[in-house]
Amino acid sequence: MNTRLSIIVPVLNEAESIAATLDALAPLRAAGHELIVVDGGSHDETVVLSRERADQVLDGPRGRARQMNAGAAVAQGEVLLFLHADTRLPPRADEHIATALAHGAVWGRFDVHIEGRSRWLPVVASMMNLRSRLSGIATGDQAMFVKRDVFRQLGGFADQALMEDIQLSRRLRALRSPACLRARVVTSGRRWDSRGAWPTIVLMWRLRWRYWRGVAPDELAKAYR
Repeated sequence: MNTRLSIIVPVLNEAESIAATLDALAPLRAAGHELIVVDGGSHDETVVLSRERADQVLDGPRGRARQMNAGAAVAQGEVLLFLHADTRLPPRADEHIATALAHGAVWGRFDVHIEGRSRWLPVVASMMNLRSRLSGIATGDQAMFVKRDVFRQLGGFADQALMEDIQLSRRLRALRSPACLRARVVTSGRRWDSRGAWPTIVLMWRLRWRYWRGVAPDELAKAYR
């Protein structure tokens, strides 16, 4: 293993799925990579289930950006990988990242596959992957990774309630284009299943458009909820 990863998983009331998520990362832990779970104040068994499956479980301030920054602050790996609690990495994710770094990348993301009931989810995933490849902007669903020194140099994620991944992507893109890895993470389509595929697509595009127009992330977060 040439490059040690610190995999940072922000969680909040994820007892239903967190054990499976962390168990899937056991081979990476066995290979020497670090797994950090940052809880934002769960009221279920998330923390208990995480303790025996992670190297560190932190009590962080609520908010995905704050939680990820808290994990990054204690991380020891050369590369930080931010993973949602409902997302699984592809096989040999560490090798894919190491190859990208060897070719000069300092940050990047994976393509995404969305699991769920709607027949539109493959289309949604393809659109996400294409948009990211064309724009150089990554989203948290795509398991963003970045060299730890670069992340700290930029000051980490902005302290905002939504779109923190887009904001960081902008700053990283100014340094270098992302490595857009073809290997796919698998993420849950629960958001699309619960709200409906097309209503969710429209909502996300509206939120993104309003963000580009300068609407405050706190206001966008209210609309998202």
